[in-house]
Amino acid sequence: MFRGRDVVVLIAALVMVAVVTLALQRLPEVSATTVALALLLIVLGTATIGRLPIAILVSVAAMLAFNFFFLPPVRTFTIADPQNWIALFAFLMVAVIASNLSAAAQERTREAVARRNEVTRLFDLTRDVLLTTDTAGAIDAVARHVSRRFDIRRVAICLPGDHGWQLAQGAGDAIHLEAAVLDSAFAKARGTLEFDARQRAYGGHATAGAHHEISIVPLRHGMKAVGLLAAEAPGLDIGALDAVAGVVAIAIERAQFLADRDAAELVRQKADLAATLLASLSHDLRTPLTAIKVAIENLRGELPAADRRSQAAAASAEIDRLARLVQDILDMARVDAGAILVDRQWVTASDVVDAAIAHVQHATEGHPLDVTVTDDVEIEIDPRLTSSALSHLIENAAQYSAAGSEIHIVGHINAAGLSVTVTDHGPGLEPGELDHLFERFYRGGAARRATFGTGMGLSITRGLLAATGGRVWAENIPGGGARFSLVVPGAMRAVSVVEQL
Repeated sequence: MFRGRDVVVLIAALVMVAVVTLALQRLPEVSATTVALALLLIVLGTATIGRLPIAILVSVAAMLAFNFFFLPPVRTFTIADPQNWIALFAFLMVAVIASNLSAAAQERTREAVARRNEVTRLFDLTRDVLLTTDTAGAIDAVARHVSRRFDIRRVAICLPGDHGWQLAQGAGDAIHLEAAVLDSAFAKARGTLEFDARQRAYGGHATAGAHHEISIVPLRHGMKAVGLLAAEAPGLDIGALDAVAGVVAIAIERAQFLADRDAAELVRQKADLAATLLASLSHDLRTPLTAIKVAIENLRGELPAADRRSQAAAASAEIDRLARLVQDILDMARVDAGAILVDRQWVTASDVVDAAIAHVQHATEGHPLDVTVTDDVEIEIDPRLTSSALSHLIENAAQYSAAGSEIHIVGHINAAGLSVTVTDHGPGLEPGELDHLFERFYRGGAARRATFGTGMGLSITRGLLAATGGRVWAENIPGGGARFSLVVPGAMRAVSVVEQL
């Protein structure tokens, strides 16, 4: 059946035959050889740009024009000289053979281009598979990549599961296949593995649909069938679909490998977490318990009133320390479980800063606080979570600063939300610590040497702020010291003045 381009080529070739015929008729005593060669060039040109049926039609038209206008008796289809029959037959055979050879060369060119495009698309699909790292939706993503790369309107990756077949649809139009059809195709795919060189594909293929328009290709890991690829792709032969199925099978294997790796990494992290938690808390729990026990034993004896007050204060301080440690553990558990409830209220920057300072008053003794807060705007945030996160930053600054050094706290509300910075004059942060500073139980070398601690504070700060949509970061400042900054977004309004009567 002729396409639009075939009709254009045919009309153009016939017009060229007519033009050349009229032009050669005007030449005096033109030879038959010249006419044959001129018309043969048109036939060859047509065979070069058109398909074989078009070239044969043009060959017949050129032969008829050659006979009617140039072989005596002219203007008739009768041939008087037997030698002209030989010339006419030779012309027609040369034209047909040349057209056939040209058509064969074009077909090989089209096949080469198709194979090149197929290899390019397979390469792009392989790259898409390698860039897919989300194990949860990896199979759905691969199905979409297959649909997009090969222009397949309907495609699905079918995998057997414990509760029936699971279909990952890759295009807008979904493929729906009965379980019996998939079971039959899967059983066929598990048969003897044979390669069909003509189709460039392994056996085990099947078709489905009302008109057998859906091709079902096995997905194999080596010799084992692990699923099926169902596609309505009339533009792809079975060999190309089999190659696509091979890449999809590799993608499935990779997704399973990544899932297993993530599971193993999770188990390792839990084991490391348990070991780190035990190592970090053993000393921090033992030290206050020992101090409390010593204070109680001392209080049992006969001590002056001043010493008794001193021992009682020491025991009370250690109990507060234990309470804070237990609270940190509970906060860490809530962060890990995602069980943080956000209760937004209208507050000013000073409300949050004052609450945080009051919470860590025990830690800031001996450190002058330089607090600068702007209260011309209110913001709707969770004051409890924000002040708790800020208190960890203030406590951290006091813990790692020299006694008597000043701590600067600046808070204001701007377009980004509530912004608070805590600046200390301590030793600062090592460059290699900045990427790990907010990881749980991480403590830098200087911190481990200088003070005791669990390394949970900054991790809790990040978790609490993340629950409210905020963020926190750290940086060194010129001249020594570190600056921790947090930002919590929220709706803003001007501060309202309420007169109480």
